[in-house]
Amino acid sequence: MPTPPDTAVKTLDDLLNQALFQGASDIHLESGEDFFRARFRIDGLLRLAATPAMTLRDAIVSRLKVLARMDIAEKRLPQDGRIQYPFQGQTIDLRVSSLPTLHGEKIVVRILNFSRERPGLAALGYEPDDRAKLVQAIAQPHGLILMTGPTGSGKTLSLYSCLELLNRTEVNISTVEDPSEIHLPGANQVNINERAGLTFATTLRALLRQDPDVIMVGEIRDFETAEIAIQAAQTGHLVLSTLHTNDAPGTLARLRHMGVAAFNVAASIRLITAQRLVRRLCEHCKQPMNEVEIDFFFRTLGKRDKQAITSHMHTAASPYKAIGCEACDKGYKGRIGLYQVMPISDAMQTLIMRDSDTQALAAHAALEGVRTLRQAGWMKVWQGITSVEEVMALTHHG
Repeated sequence: MPTPPDTAVKTLDDLLNQALFQGASDIHLESGEDFFRARFRIDGLLRLAATPAMTLRDAIVSRLKVLARMDIAEKRLPQDGRIQYPFQGQTIDLRVSSLPTLHGEKIVVRILNFSRERPGLAALGYEPDDRAKLVQAIAQPHGLILMTGPTGSGKTLSLYSCLELLNRTEVNISTVEDPSEIHLPGANQVNINERAGLTFATTLRALLRQDPDVIMVGEIRDFETAEIAIQAAQTGHLVLSTLHTNDAPGTLARLRHMGVAAFNVAASIRLITAQRLVRRLCEHCKQPMNEVEIDFFFRTLGKRDKQAITSHMHTAASPYKAIGCEACDKGYKGRIGLYQVMPISDAMQTLIMRDSDTQALAAHAALEGVRTLRQAGWMKVWQGITSVEEVMALTHHG
């Protein structure tokens, strides 16, 4: 009969392996008054994975904290740690976060992207016209390209797919992240360490003295980082970064609220993308919508969405709906990106210089043919890739 510590070690290993096999992005270990459970986030949704015995809780939490080099005696304060976990002949990076709750510590393990393959922009879900705009922007010798969206919307993967296109012997690529989630051979990748004083801003300043051609900043969090990134973009460097905003036009307002001068925003930014991840319909069980459902769908579209639909799209549309089978989860398997890709044209620069509000910027973007995230979602519905319900749930009207 194994001792409880051995049982805890095996239970934890089984959970970690199960999460990796199932493609989870996060593992939640949490306690209630009379339960202990593990939930996995798969395709953006949390689902119950296991309910280990309460008697194993403390041993499992302690085991995780030891592996992550956290203080197992400290249970009153949040802590962070990292684990290099062996799995199928490769090493997986796990980021561990603990939080004291009413019924014991909650642990969340983020599984950082361990796929060696970085999908191309088409596989990520970029439409051909949007892909062409993005490729044109990253081909410029200098300027700032921003990718925006909520946490977990695939911004880092989009950034690295762009860096992959730029990664040549004659190009010096440097990245600064918290932490580096994807390994890019040939690039100089730096993890920030705020405890040691290595912040985004200090690292970015150091990188500018390293003769860079392309700089990738994991996230612009404050005015200081924004200012240095914009300065770099204006002095002959191509800079790629991310921001947490709802859509592309809103990013411009966010930078202004951070304190960045309108002139610097207009002069430095080349292109902004906003993105969301929606679940893909299962190829094994999805069913075509019938004519009545399709007609009802088109009749309920908003005015702006109807304007974006050509007659060809209407007649060629092949929308499907989720059904559910043994091969999927309630009709869905995997995810794909929705993208709003907004180049900064001369006219848009003029509006930025005038300090136009988000509504005016969004209206002008629409005139220039920039799709909203919801319109991008409808295109995936026409193509039979995702469902109406997914697009409605994950994008805003208009």
